[in-house]
Order: sequence, then C-alpha cells, then structure tokens
Amino acid sequence: MRPGRLFVFGLGFSAERLARRLLGEGWAVAGTTRSEERAAALRTEGVDVVLHGPDAPVDPATPALRSATHVLMSAPPGEAGDPVLPLLLDAIQAARPAWIGYLSTTGVYGDRGGGEVDETSELRPSGPRQARRVAAEALWRALDPPAHVFRLPGIYGPGRSALEQVRSGRARRILKPGHRFSRVHVDDIVEALVASMARPRPGAVYNVVDDLPAESAEVLAYAAELLGAPAPPAVPFEEADLSPMARSFYADDKTVRNDLIKRELGFKLRYPTYRDGLKAILEGYSAG
Repeated sequence: MRPGRLFVFGLGFSAERLARRLLGEGWAVAGTTRSEERAAALRTEGVDVVLHGPDAPVDPATPALRSATHVLMSAPPGEAGDPVLPLLLDAIQAARPAWIGYLSTTGVYGDRGGGEVDETSELRPSGPRQARRVAAEALWRALDPPAHVFRLPGIYGPGRSALEQVRSGRARRILKPGHRFSRVHVDDIVEALVASMARPRPGAVYNVVDDLPAESAEVLAYAAELLGAPAPPAVPFEEADLSPMARSFYADDKTVRNDLIKRELGFKLRYPTYRDGLKAILEGYSAG
C-alpha cells in the first residue's frame, strides 16, 4: 500500500496509535482534537492538527481535508447526532477519498442474553447512546463511497488497561457470574484498519474483537497476578455503586464473533486474548 494522506476526525486513543503507525510509513496525517495540549504534542510528532469543538468547527476548505486520500471518523455522536457530516458532508465527498472508516461500537447489537452476534445480526440498541451510534453508522455508510464500519468493544492498551486500574489502588472486581465482555488491544484495531485500507470494500462492516470474552473480575485478577499484587476487592454487582454509564455496560450480554475480518482481510490478531495483551503491555513497561 502506497503512503497516502489520512484525515482523522477525533484523534483519540485508537486514532493516535494509527497516526503514529502511518507517519512511520511515510504518510501525511492530519486530524482534529479539542485539546490544545494534545494538539501541541501531536504536532511535534508530525501530525497536522486542527482544533475542533462546538465553537470552532472545521473549515470545509481545510487543505488537509480537501486533499485526503483516506478519512477516519473516530468521534462519537452526541445528543444532536453525528458532529461531522451535517457540516462537512460536501467537503468529504469533494475529496473523493479512496477509503473512509467509521469507528463504532459492538453496543449497537444490544443485549442477547449471552448469545452470539456477527456483522449480519439485527441491530437492537438498548439505550439512546447506542441508538445514536446506529443512526451515525447509517449516515456514514450512505456516503459515496460508503464508509467501512468497525464495531469495537472495550479498548485497552499501554497506559489504559487493567494493569493501571490495579496499580491505582481503586480497582474493584465487580462480580456478575457469567457476564462476559469482549475486548481488543489498541494495536489490533490499528492492524485491522491498515488491513482494510490495503483491501478496501466500501460499505463493509467488521467486528474487531479478540477471541476470548471474559468477566471483568477475571481480567483484573489476572492483572494483579502479573503485578504480584493482591487481587482487588470483590463486590457483587447488585451492591456496586456504579455510574449510569458503567451500569449500562453490564446491561448487555453477548458473544461477538470476529470471523469475517480474519477471513476477508487475512487478519491475524496480535493479542488474541487479554492475557496476551496484558503480558505484552507489562513487558513493554519493563523494557522502557
């Protein structure tokens, strides 16, 4: 794949990791952030950063957007819906990018009582936040060319994992037996995006999850074991004082299949389980 010009809406955890990967391969990377501090740091790495927020929308004439060969949407919809297309639809279409990606969530499938879902499963959002994602997906898939949609579960990686939770001393093992979450290491998201860019199929939908959904209490216990620390205290789900958002994650229970991305893109997970991912993060800390 020849180096191109990527424009990212929302340079968050996953998108920043992708930006660094592509910069190292000779790409030009530009994108948006709301943070002056983050913008300054990214500029030192070679990213052309555009500050973006409710009072500072992206100018449709922004050169990096108008010349983009690849566009990635990483910012979530708000209560008013998708924050980009109402303002920049014409600019994106005029650029005629060869590839458009949209980072969504496996939350669009809703609750299946532990049953399996794949990319062909009916979308059953269980709350307004997930319903907004469904609507945003539809908008991006209606573009010409339509976006590739990547449905992501809980994302972890260096600096944002169960290891940091245990080290903070504030972690709790929420006990809800049988309730498993899917996860994915941030580097596997990057690999999936790069694989799709190399073999585009506009309008494709991919689940990007690892091979081993697991209870959150199990993951925290393993992180503590790796660190040689006591397991965080256990709290039954019914007694846990969780925020509404945290509680909403426990409301949905499903097993997300990832066969399509492996079969269609020849994609091989670098970290097929949380055990592989957490070990690699800890080894990276030790090496650093």
